[in-house]
Amino acid sequence: MSDFTIEKELSGRGGRFVIRMGADEAELTFTRRAPDLISADHTGVPDAFRGTGAGKALVEALIADAKSEGYRILPLCSFVEAQRKRHPEWADLFIA
Repeated sequence: MSDFTIEKELSGRGGRFVIRMGADEAELTFTRRAPDLISADHTGVPDAFRGTGAGKALVEALIADAKSEGYRILPLCSFVEAQRKRHPEWADLFIA
């Protein structure tokens, strides 16, 4: 995983993983669909983060959290889906 500080914020049935840099935030939002299932809904990375690996770091935080908390991921976000395809070792954490 990268050197970013990533926070997990919960709100109602969902939440996000977020990286802050000054006034800018990169985020991966999610929704809890069932006790053992979340959907990865959206990854937003502003221009200030481009080329830093922030998007990948957010997905890696999601993966680590899924392993730790015992849930699977429904990848509704195209970026998360692309990362899933690049990492077959994560296959057991995703549902199609």
